[in-house]
Amino acid sequence: MSDFDLVVTGRVVCTSRVIERGFVAVRDGKVVMVGAGEGPAARDRQDFGPAYVLPGAIDGQVHSRSQKDVEGFAWSTRAAAAGGVTTVVDMPYDDGTLICDRESFEAKKESAGEEARVDFALYATIRPSEGAARIAELAAAGASAFKFSTFDTHPDRFPRIPTPLLYEAFCAIAPTGLMGGVHNENDECVRHFSEKVRAAGLGDYRAHGMSRPPVTETLAIAEVYEIAAATGCPAHIVHCSVGHGYEMAAAYRQQGVDATVEACIHYLVLSEEDDVARLGGKAKINPPVRVRAEREALWSHLAAGNVTIVSTDHVSWSEDRKTDPDMLKNASGVPGLEVLYTLLVDGLLARGLPLTHAARLLAANPARLFRMSHVKGALEPGCDADIVVLGHRPCRYDARASGHNFAGWSPYEGMELTWRPVATFVRGQLVFDGRDVLAQPGDGRFVRPPELT
Repeated sequence: MSDFDLVVTGRVVCTSRVIERGFVAVRDGKVVMVGAGEGPAARDRQDFGPAYVLPGAIDGQVHSRSQKDVEGFAWSTRAAAAGGVTTVVDMPYDDGTLICDRESFEAKKESAGEEARVDFALYATIRPSEGAARIAELAAAGASAFKFSTFDTHPDRFPRIPTPLLYEAFCAIAPTGLMGGVHNENDECVRHFSEKVRAAGLGDYRAHGMSRPPVTETLAIAEVYEIAAATGCPAHIVHCSVGHGYEMAAAYRQQGVDATVEACIHYLVLSEEDDVARLGGKAKINPPVRVRAEREALWSHLAAGNVTIVSTDHVSWSEDRKTDPDMLKNASGVPGLEVLYTLLVDGLLARGLPLTHAARLLAANPARLFRMSHVKGALEPGCDADIVVLGHRPCRYDARASGHNFAGWSPYEGMELTWRPVATFVRGQLVFDGRDVLAQPGDGRFVRPPELT
């Protein structure tokens, strides 16, 4: 009788190498062995031939409950499973509930656990009126990181954290070993430029980028990294649309600051001229999708190792909130969980970049960032057997037709996709077979950082 429950074979992609004919052997939901050749005998052998076998993605930026009663974890994690995302890190800005104390955190952990089809971790935040007083209790409850915003999206659901309070929060986070992630837009500048755009009577696709020029991002990035340098707290910019932001992150790292930065997949795929002009509100995202030159600058930084992780910033707004002719009146954000892995891998191959980037940016790096590398993020012995297999299955993307998305629209609608998930495993269990999501609500598990010693 075999000692292994599952052996998956194919072109195994690790963080530093690709094993052209390799295998991953699994026992009790954990990776036990990775190597070249056919591998050992197992109760279940899945041979995927020339398909790529990669670590399951950890999407570090998901908004499952931004619009009340619209998506939820049962749907967001269904799209995740179909897209090779085996762990989602959910944001603390739920419609109707700010996840800013132990009670709200525990309630979300419980309700998400009843819905989730893949594993999940949770960000926490603070309420400005309470200050940093609850950070320790949220860390003890299992928060993977803390999220703040330098821009006031909504005073109750998504509030601005003023600079002095952000400093206090970072001081409180530093002893926990967690990081502070920040939405990086300078509030004063965004409001100033937005008023100028409105005064000029602009409302077409150009209005959004003009209301949030690149300096609104870089000013906020400098503030966040300076606070990190002063407090010793790891600082993470949760989305950066301009190349200069990645240069700033690299410069602060050279100075010894724990400065990380995230590229959302839409900044690597879309451009203002080609896509925002065509899609209007369906491509409205904060910070904005920039011009082609900035998109290509981000790919250069990715190739150079200046990007820490790639995420979706997934949110499934109802279509009526994304189709106002006045660009500035639309909700900000787009869905993307089902195509995260595909878009990144197709982009890497198109540019002649190694797929080891995908293993790092979608798995190993986010596992370290969110303090879960003790169980997640790599095809290595001891890690959870979270595996995605990408097969050569060219298609034109149709978010509604796939059946795995709550939103029946996507900014990636109609794009030619080449390498798509044909199997997703979470802890060694098949959760997506290339057509159907097999995981049920409640199959996902909560992932928390290890206790500090």
